[in-house]
Amino acid sequence: MNLSWANVPLGNVLTQRLEKPSEEAITNGEISVVAKISFNSGTIELRQDAQTRTEMILIRSGDLVVSGINAAKGAIAIYGDENTKPIAATIHYSAYIPNREKVDVRYLWRLLRSSFFRNILIEHVPGGIKTELKAKRLLHVPIPLPPLEEQRRIVARIEELAVRIEEARKLRRESVEEAETVLLSLFMEKLRDIPIDGYLGKVLLEKPKNGWSARCDNAENGVPVLALGAVTGFFYKETEFKRTSEPMSDLAHYWLQPGDLLMTRSNTLNLVGHAAIYNGFPSPCIYPDLMMRLRIDERLASKHFVHYWLRSVPVRDYIRKAAKGTSPTMKKISQEIVINIPFPSHLSLYKQHQLVESMDNLEEKIRRLKQLQAGTSAELDALLPSILDKAFKGEW
Repeated sequence: MNLSWANVPLGNVLTQRLEKPSEEAITNGEISVVAKISFNSGTIELRQDAQTRTEMILIRSGDLVVSGINAAKGAIAIYGDENTKPIAATIHYSAYIPNREKVDVRYLWRLLRSSFFRNILIEHVPGGIKTELKAKRLLHVPIPLPPLEEQRRIVARIEELAVRIEEARKLRRESVEEAETVLLSLFMEKLRDIPIDGYLGKVLLEKPKNGWSARCDNAENGVPVLALGAVTGFFYKETEFKRTSEPMSDLAHYWLQPGDLLMTRSNTLNLVGHAAIYNGFPSPCIYPDLMMRLRIDERLASKHFVHYWLRSVPVRDYIRKAAKGTSPTMKKISQEIVINIPFPSHLSLYKQHQLVESMDNLEEKIRRLKQLQAGTSAELDALLPSILDKAFKGEW
């Protein structure tokens, strides 16, 4: 740390706000209630309802708001001066009035959400970062406090660099998206001119079957139940599941086998009908009622070709027109709709396998692009914490 900077307890620059909101103001919606503070952005999200069964605290404009439970994860926010109405939060949060003659609240916000401060907490708070961070603990924690003008200079420099990092992240993301769009257009081009002379039901071994909507309690030893996100986007995601401890039959139809083709039967108009192939993980696993399993007669069609075909323009257009539902945000497709999906039933297996091989190569290029984007994104994500660490040590 810069040896010329004072090392002062947070209580020297913060005063806990001890006001409480009236229950009536919360009930009638005059005062909104904090739902959470985002770990990533450090912004406040408000509840849609006012129901609460716990004591509340009041938060006014300009206050620094700290989640006692998740402060070390970044759940710290500024309730900006532009907010004219107070808000409320449960007693698991605390609101603090910054002494603006001593501290720039933006400096404090950046500092308290940094890994630099996390290490200070580990050192100075009994029980470390797992302890709920109430005022009696927080206000005794020492922080490096340069002069006010130096704080403002540091904040301005951090914000300038943060903007540049976000611009670099956006450019990287856009370049990958553009490349992916080109590859996907090539992908669709291969399917576009195939004659459609039948429907999907001709190559199914049986009618599509819905899964089972088990009550998910996420019990540690519960059986995995796939979530809709597992097949959304036409790529299987093995981490998208919940767990259930409900009793079930070993002979039930909803148990998954590696290679099963699954399709969502209820989702938004753009996402309903998405499909993916279960890769065998997690295992054992069941699929939910909001998915169908499609059993393909592989003497007539390649399961992998069917999976690709379900992404084609004719199929997506058909599903968007055929999907039912009164809700504009939730549409459903039935067994009958799936059976009647347009399909090139006379396309030879040899040609299907050729197309699958070609499309697999394109998909592998897409996967590598995404992997590259994820790697550079991780590098950019690590850059700002490094900058903050240097800033709060007074190294620039």
